[in-house]
Amino acid sequence: MSIVARHLVTPRLDIKFLDSGGSGQPVVFIHGNISTGEFFADLLLKMPEKYRGIAPDLRGFGDTEPKPIDATRGVDDFVDDLHSLLHTIEGIGGKKVVLCGWSVGGVVALRYAMKHPEEVAGLVLEAPMSPYGFGGTRDTVGTPCFDDCAGSGAGTASPQFVEQLRQGDRSADSDFSPRKILRSFIVKPSFQIPASEEDRYVDEILKTQVGPDHYPGDATGSGNWPTLAPGTRGMNNAISAKFVNVSGFAKISPQPKVLWMRGSDDQIVSDSSLFCFGFLGKLGVIPGWPGDESFPPQPMVSQMRALLDDYRAHGGKYEEVVIPDCGHSPHLEKPTEFREKLLSFLTEIGA
Repeated sequence: MSIVARHLVTPRLDIKFLDSGGSGQPVVFIHGNISTGEFFADLLLKMPEKYRGIAPDLRGFGDTEPKPIDATRGVDDFVDDLHSLLHTIEGIGGKKVVLCGWSVGGVVALRYAMKHPEEVAGLVLEAPMSPYGFGGTRDTVGTPCFDDCAGSGAGTASPQFVEQLRQGDRSADSDFSPRKILRSFIVKPSFQIPASEEDRYVDEILKTQVGPDHYPGDATGSGNWPTLAPGTRGMNNAISAKFVNVSGFAKISPQPKVLWMRGSDDQIVSDSSLFCFGFLGKLGVIPGWPGDESFPPQPMVSQMRALLDDYRAHGGKYEEVVIPDCGHSPHLEKPTEFREKLLSFLTEIGA
């Protein structure tokens, strides 16, 4: 299979996407934070020709038009952009799509299914973010630790990382450089990315738009620990529990089958995430932690499992697959296992 990089002006914005072409079953790959559709290029190249692989760059990332992200809509800017793209691309109108969402992309996929359930043939969630966003919630139903969702939003991003991203730093000289974040967290640290591929991924990360309307967004102070709360603009605010909650997915109709795949050693989306202020406070990395009663680590994986169990209780079907010796990016770290399970799922749902 071959793929081409395309741009398409939709009613919402100019979107760049990878497209394998053809008239087969559309399978849409949705990337996460500080990444792009290019992270799926190798996977698209190895998909059977009976499928039409599509991997867009979300707004604020890659080569898509960098319109501002309205955080008060949660992930709905991304959902509506994707819906507009799929209704503009030739040859897809009227076809149900399979959505494969990675990290934040997983919640974009869930939200898309909530808004357009009749258009979704199946859902693949790869290391998906919690249904209640990233940071500041305390239990499996996403209750905020504080009413203002302190401990989530733009202020949680590392200032050093943001600055090195802004400067286009391609080195591995700092623990906060994009390359080191890729090596240490986006994949499991023991996984060795081939040099040419690593350079390509770093180039894509550095296309992230930096600022209050994009990554990480506008920061707001709080009287609650850790003294920061979500603003109203940009990426990291859009994925705060203040604005994103996809618990309603449990009751959608019709009900596409769900495949949930995650790495056993994910350090980003985890019940002990090294990006969660509650867990970092418990470790003593962030001072002043008020304790488990006030601000426990966010149970991210448990929150997703609780949502999907609720989905099953309402008649839906899902399967959870844990890939051993794997971090946050199964499709990069364990490509054969990931692809085989994906293709098996597509066959199972008749796609």
